[in-house]
Amino acid sequence: MRRRFDLLRDWLWALLPGQLGHWIPATASGYVLINSFTFSVDIALMTVLFRVVGLPYPVSVSLGFLVAFALAYVLNRALNFESHGAVGRELIRYGLVVAVNYFGLVVGLSTALKSTGMHFQVARVTAACVEAVFMYCSLRWFVFRRTGASPVETDVAAPATLP
Repeated sequence: MRRRFDLLRDWLWALLPGQLGHWIPATASGYVLINSFTFSVDIALMTVLFRVVGLPYPVSVSLGFLVAFALAYVLNRALNFESHGAVGRELIRYGLVVAVNYFGLVVGLSTALKSTGMHFQVARVTAACVEAVFMYCSLRWFVFRRTGASPVETDVAAPATLP
C-alpha cells in the first residue's frame, strides 16, 4: 500500500504545470489524495447516519467529521508525512489544529462570509479552501514536524518510478 500511495502521490505531483513542482512539495499532493478520500468518508458516513440510521443531523455531521479527521490523521501520519514522532504529542497538536480549524474556519469563517451576503454554499466552499491550506501547513510544520529539521526545509523529491 505504501508503494502504491507513493506512486499515485508522485504521479499527481508530476502533473503540476511549469515550475510549480519546485514550489509545491510532493506531500501537498499526498494531502490532497488523502483528504479527498477522507472527505468522501465524512459525507458518506454522515448520509448513512442521518438518512438510514436516523440520527439527528448535528450528530451525524459531527460523527462523520470526527471519523474523517481520525482517519486523515492515521493516513497522513503513516503514508504522507511518514512521521515517527511520539503519537501522544502529535495527537495533542492535532487536536488543537482540528479545534482551531473547526471553530475558526468551518464555523467561524463560513459564518462570517455568509453574514456579508455571500451565498451559504459559496461561503462554505471558500472556507474549505482556506481550511485546506491551513490544515496542510499545520500538519506539515506543526503536527508532523521533523525534529531537528528547519521549518523551511522542503520535502520536494523526484517522483517515484516503477522498478
